[in-house]
Amino acid sequence: MFALPFGRPTHPPLTGKRVVLRFPTAADHDQWAKVREASREFLTPWEPQWTADELEPAAWRRRLRRYREELRQGSGAAFLIFEHQSGGLAGGISIGNIRYGVAQSGQIGYWMSQEHAGRGLMVEAVGLVLKHGFETLRLHRIEAACIPDNRRSVRVLEKAGFQREGQLRSYLRINGVWRDHVLYARIAGDGGVSREQGYEL
Repeated sequence: MFALPFGRPTHPPLTGKRVVLRFPTAADHDQWAKVREASREFLTPWEPQWTADELEPAAWRRRLRRYREELRQGSGAAFLIFEHQSGGLAGGISIGNIRYGVAQSGQIGYWMSQEHAGRGLMVEAVGLVLKHGFETLRLHRIEAACIPDNRRSVRVLEKAGFQREGQLRSYLRINGVWRDHVLYARIAGDGGVSREQGYEL
């Protein structure tokens, strides 16, 4: 873990060829809210139901407090995804539910703005988080779950080398409805090179 002044936790950026992953800050709120609002219709079918104050500054501050606490406890790390070329915010990705002991596992979740979807940026972001999870956090297993008909997410995971392991019934409440999810996982040492990632894991 790394620390900001006054003991607040933060995290060093993860840098790839086309994206940079950076820990969120208070100053990111306006851009984050703008991007999320512009992609609302695109995102809501695949996410937990948005609250009435979802994009408000107070909700962002609560989100940041949760991110910092998870990082402090070692149970999670959240990042915003920025495009190198434009410097613009493209999405977000996190690794959470981190467990050590006999498990040494974590779960990733992510979202991408409608403007940046379909360009391979998320595959690179997932690759950076996998590398961080296996090499820095020393995890053995990293999981991801997605709704079966979310073809974009399925393609991201398969390109990033995840293997499908099964179906989870009524797994998460998405947009107000309990939905089945497909479970994917990648194990440390699986190996393989992805052109989108540009390096071996």
